[in-house]
Amino acid sequence: MEQENTYHYAVMARAIEAIDAADAPLTLEDLAGQMNMSPAHFQRLFSQWVGVSPKRYQQYLALGHAKTLLRDRFTTLATADAVGLSGSGRLHDMFLKWEAMSPGDFAKGGAGLTIYWGCFESPFGPAIIMGTDKGICGMAFTAEMGEDTAMADLTRRWPHATFTKNPDFLRPWALTALGMDQGDAPTPLYLIGAPFQLKVWEALLTIPTGHVTTYSEIAATIGNPKAVRAVGTAVGRNPISLLIPCHRALRKSGELGGYHWGMKVKRSILAWESARADTALQSA
Repeated sequence: MEQENTYHYAVMARAIEAIDAADAPLTLEDLAGQMNMSPAHFQRLFSQWVGVSPKRYQQYLALGHAKTLLRDRFTTLATADAVGLSGSGRLHDMFLKWEAMSPGDFAKGGAGLTIYWGCFESPFGPAIIMGTDKGICGMAFTAEMGEDTAMADLTRRWPHATFTKNPDFLRPWALTALGMDQGDAPTPLYLIGAPFQLKVWEALLTIPTGHVTTYSEIAATIGNPKAVRAVGTAVGRNPISLLIPCHRALRKSGELGGYHWGMKVKRSILAWESARADTALQSA
């Protein structure tokens, strides 16, 4: 089953990339042909993994979708717990538990810490996932920057840690985090960052799936409303993509802003989450 899931995710990653690269919406027949599948089989598989049909997904991926999200799905973080967090509204939400490294330990640059890493497929292309004995501490999407650059980006954050390739150790967490295995236990996260960064990342964790917020809203939530630029930097320094949802932070203008792992990935994740959230609400 795991091998089949990995194959399906690789196909979905190629399909999403093809959709994003196209100058105009692609027909079901075009997409299925590129994936070497029959239209019926491709539609069924795509709908299973993405939550909506290829045609519907392309509507969510439209460039104006971010502004629509900001208008209709804006979340005031002070009341985030009351927004969309009940029943099927968070059907596909990751059940996470997290803890943060102490400032003193962070200052040591990872000295004495063993960080395991491995490469995994995701709906958004290849991903590097890292973790300690306490949980996932890093996730990078490598489609745009390449595996070597992404690996160097993550490892230099904790320069004195020992990095050991061990995908088998991470596999249960990785499969749950990427939606390939529901799992019975929460996915643990281990946040390794400076105190200000941790505050920003904690605020990001309160944004419900399918919703967005702004950098200025995050700054206000952490008690430093003038620190919008610093918040943007901290959002960009988030090492755990997808699970700490920095992709849900937008500019006030409705522009996507930046994304450390590539703008195509950010647009794809927002569209994927919106599609699945709307499907869950419609079936409630």
